[in-house]
Amino acid sequence: MVDEKRLQNAIKEVLFAVGADVSKDGLADTPKRAASMLAEMLEGMNYTNDEIAEMFDKTFDEDILTDSRNLVVIKNIDIFSFCEHHLALMYDMTVDIAYRPNGRVIGLSKLARIADMVSKRLQLQERITEDILYIIKKITNAEEIYVRIKGCHSCVSARGIKKKSYTVTKSKIGNIMESDLN
Repeated sequence: MVDEKRLQNAIKEVLFAVGADVSKDGLADTPKRAASMLAEMLEGMNYTNDEIAEMFDKTFDEDILTDSRNLVVIKNIDIFSFCEHHLALMYDMTVDIAYRPNGRVIGLSKLARIADMVSKRLQLQERITEDILYIIKKITNAEEIYVRIKGCHSCVSARGIKKKSYTVTKSKIGNIMESDLN
């Protein structure tokens, strides 16, 4: 669990270190507000992938929906995360997920919730992609899953080279192709 009091003190120290006047009205409560915000934005740090799978393990056993020809696709789930290397924001991120049900269909909102919770950690985009795939596999036991994430990294756009670009990561098991998502 995030230690908000300790985080408040650390944020206050960062403000001192950058030369900010923490007695200013605008900054007086910043450590408390920022600690609360970070605790919310990093909520996923409190859970393992297996715990997230348990949390969102709500499936339906529907014969008509589990025909092996059916493909479930959800696109453009918006997420953000923090790069574990720089603590920089990864933003403008979208997740596309496709899976072929294997006797179990997961609710669409659960797919979005899984993507959201996994991203609320200090992460690498590659790991987010793999984590989502792992959790969906664990819940649905699907033999065909495809996860694609596209996003910007402020460690590239706001520092160093300072160029906005998109990074794309993909992971899959089975025969689903990117063209199947269209």
